[in-house]
Amino acid sequence: MSQAPVGQPAASPPWVLAVKWLLIALTLLACTYLAWRAVEAGSWLIVTVVAFVAMAVLVVYATRRGITLKYLLPGLLLLTLFQVWPIAYTVATAFTNYGDGHSLTKEEAIEAVQAQSVRPEPDSARYGMSVAIPEGEVIATADLSFLLSRPAAEDAGGDNVLDGQELFVGTMEGLEPLPADGVTLRGNGTIGEAPSFQVLTLVEANERAQDVAEFAVPLEGGAGIKAATGTQAFVGRTTTTYDADADTMTTIDGKVYVAQDGNFVPQDGEGPALPTGWTENVGLDNFTSIFTDSALRNGFLKIFLWNLVFPLVSVGSTFVLGMLLALLFNDPRLKGKGIYRSLLILPYALPIFVTAIVWAAMFNQDFGMINDVTGLNIDWLGDPWAARSAVLITNLWLGFPYMFLICTGALQSIPSDVKEASSVDGAGPVRTLVSVTMPLLLVAVGPLLVASFAFNFNNFGLIYLLTGGGPFDAANSQVGNTDLLITFAYRLALESGTPNIGLASAVSIIIFLLVGALSYAGFRQSKALEEVN
Repeated sequence: MSQAPVGQPAASPPWVLAVKWLLIALTLLACTYLAWRAVEAGSWLIVTVVAFVAMAVLVVYATRRGITLKYLLPGLLLLTLFQVWPIAYTVATAFTNYGDGHSLTKEEAIEAVQAQSVRPEPDSARYGMSVAIPEGEVIATADLSFLLSRPAAEDAGGDNVLDGQELFVGTMEGLEPLPADGVTLRGNGTIGEAPSFQVLTLVEANERAQDVAEFAVPLEGGAGIKAATGTQAFVGRTTTTYDADADTMTTIDGKVYVAQDGNFVPQDGEGPALPTGWTENVGLDNFTSIFTDSALRNGFLKIFLWNLVFPLVSVGSTFVLGMLLALLFNDPRLKGKGIYRSLLILPYALPIFVTAIVWAAMFNQDFGMINDVTGLNIDWLGDPWAARSAVLITNLWLGFPYMFLICTGALQSIPSDVKEASSVDGAGPVRTLVSVTMPLLLVAVGPLLVASFAFNFNNFGLIYLLTGGGPFDAANSQVGNTDLLITFAYRLALESGTPNIGLASAVSIIIFLLVGALSYAGFRQSKALEEVN
């Protein structure tokens, strides 16, 4: 068997080369498909990124050079996809007014306002209507189409006539004939099936009810086709027009709306803005709102103080309890330690959503086990301080097994001769624990305590499942007494009356900076413990 010359890599077996090129080909095909879909959606940034990834894969894996990159590239791509890109997107969103009513571009908002203003014309034509999406796409995000039918004239011909019904497809581009080949009609004359389309059931269409109500098929002369009921559509005319030169919207009764802060607002200052706005850059407005708006500022400061106390008390209490139990079960005289240790880690093994819901039931003032057993009548989840205590108690139950495990491992790694030496020098058990065991223990668990602090700083699951952030003050229903900054940001983004994702992104950036600064300080302190060695 011939061998490769010294200094040159050995030739790979043919099957390895075949598998390699097959994987490269599959990756390039996947990138091509993603780029094609991005082109259809008009997202040229994604097209550029996908093209760069495809080129990087081809350059790195199709040659024998860049051995290091062959191992680093997958990790770099995943790091960019799941870490760098979400951070960059959050930062970009924090400087916009993106949220409910401000999720479109200005052009899309103008079209939506005009579509919403369509009103039926006298004696306007009626169509049988089916809501459809392109075949194979996701119902929640796909572009809508109206599959329309109306009785055909007696002398009507063409390939879009079926069983006396004239067929059309309406999109944002306009109204076009729908070829009858492959189309089936329901008993009420509406279209049940059509090639290249997925016809939505009434339940599925109801999931997109708002989009269906806003959707209009544009016709010549400012007219359009809009949904009247779940199965009927009408021809109407827009009652609001846009003047591109003046950048204004004018209603049929002559009221003028001007563009201001991502909305069209009345020029005379009287009345509400038009219902649909657009996304635009607002600079530092979201950040200044947090510290200048009285309701947000007071709520933010209260949440921030609790957000500092909660992880500090949680980490401290779980560490102390876990360490004491670890010291107890590290005593060689204790029998059956394996069974006891297995039982103690059960709270850590149970899913948090199960444990949190069980504790919420136990904290119920009227029927909860805690009040029944203790004879108390505390409103655990309705009183601010009682709710905070309930959160800390529950987190102590959830967190001490983790501290017990890491302290047990750290204690078993401490050499026994160190303790024996301290005993010979006359140190008692307490002195040995404070001066010998604790410093050596903190060397091992110090970084884990910092990580546990960072985790509890953003412990969304416990707060959301146990208290929902409440109880809430009557003066401000957005700020709860057990809210963390992360649950506050979630409420602003998704659960408030007017979700503001831009403002929630600004809060998220502040959380990121705070956690980063506190973690840095904590790791600096834990690094100093290494001098003990």
